[in-house]
Amino acid sequence: MRNNLAQSWKVYAGFAIAAIVLFAIAPALLSDFRLNQLGKYLCFGIVAVGIGLAWGRGGMLTLGQGVFFGLGAYMMAMHLKIADAELRGQDVPDFMQTAGLTKLPGYWVPFSSPVVTIVGIVVIPVLVAVVLGLGVFKRKVKGAYFAILSQALVAAFAILLVGQQKTTGGSNGLNYFRSFFGLALNDPANRRLLFFITAGTLLVIVAVTRQIMYSRYGELLVAVRDQEERVRFLGYDPANVKVIAYAVAALFASIAGALFVPIVGIVSPNDIGVVPSIAFLIGVAIGGRTTLLGPVLGAIAVAWAQTSLSENFPSGWTYAQGLIFILVVGFFPAGLAGLGALIRRRKKSEPPSATTDIATVAADSGTTTTEGAKAL
Repeated sequence: MRNNLAQSWKVYAGFAIAAIVLFAIAPALLSDFRLNQLGKYLCFGIVAVGIGLAWGRGGMLTLGQGVFFGLGAYMMAMHLKIADAELRGQDVPDFMQTAGLTKLPGYWVPFSSPVVTIVGIVVIPVLVAVVLGLGVFKRKVKGAYFAILSQALVAAFAILLVGQQKTTGGSNGLNYFRSFFGLALNDPANRRLLFFITAGTLLVIVAVTRQIMYSRYGELLVAVRDQEERVRFLGYDPANVKVIAYAVAALFASIAGALFVPIVGIVSPNDIGVVPSIAFLIGVAIGGRTTLLGPVLGAIAVAWAQTSLSENFPSGWTYAQGLIFILVVGFFPAGLAGLGALIRRRKKSEPPSATTDIATVAADSGTTTTEGAKAL
């Protein structure tokens, strides 16, 4: 009982510290530009939480989270472009006018409604993940085959977007957003509000993920990862267990993509392709995929390092990223978050010292340590 109470207080204290850092310290110390960058990194952290659940707890190497990130991002971008066109009294967004279109494509029309847009961001990626998950996991596709399949899916999605020059902007993507649900994006106060929304969303998602991890479903998910056939023998369908985690990870990625668009001001196939999907995974691996906060901190750190190093060494970041990933996977498979546990295990495995042996002998014989030493 006391242990549970102490653990609960640690959790509450951790969330309180995170809230103070994000809502008080960061806005006070960072400029508007750096705060906006941090908001972008927090979006990557939201994606990483889902990957940590699916990969770290469920054993699914999800190399295609860019698909769900892109779905959320493009749905939000479509709504923002329609809203901007309506403010200017135009029937279609500016890039469609340049392409010669005079009315919205059919699949754009529903996203003129903010309610439909929000519902679509939540529902559509989950449905896609459920359909894909059932099709893959029911056929017992896993491991490297699942990773290759998910990566091929995100590559096909990026190629599809590039080919839709008139309706999705092609390789240029969608950009130049002026408002966000009625809020002017060129107002610094509104941009800070966007950061607070993103930070609050991240904290809520981490809290929800913690509940999932420590629930009976979370235990079942770990069991499927470690002993899938035994779980099937006990009467559970491992495919259904995996699909739930995969769908939750897709939901988190979609929400992150939707928040990414107004913060960054652009979304293009370059933001959702194979390379960004691998970058998401690298951050999770570096932070510690089996932990709760490791994926978040790892994703933020990798994104920050990419921005910092790219400013000074534009061509060197890719090599540095690959080297870091190799080092972590080869020598620290549990990520940086697992270093503490690794150090504790090594200390426990060390043979007892001579001083410890003397003290033990002395205690067993009823003498003091000094007497035991003299006797030896």
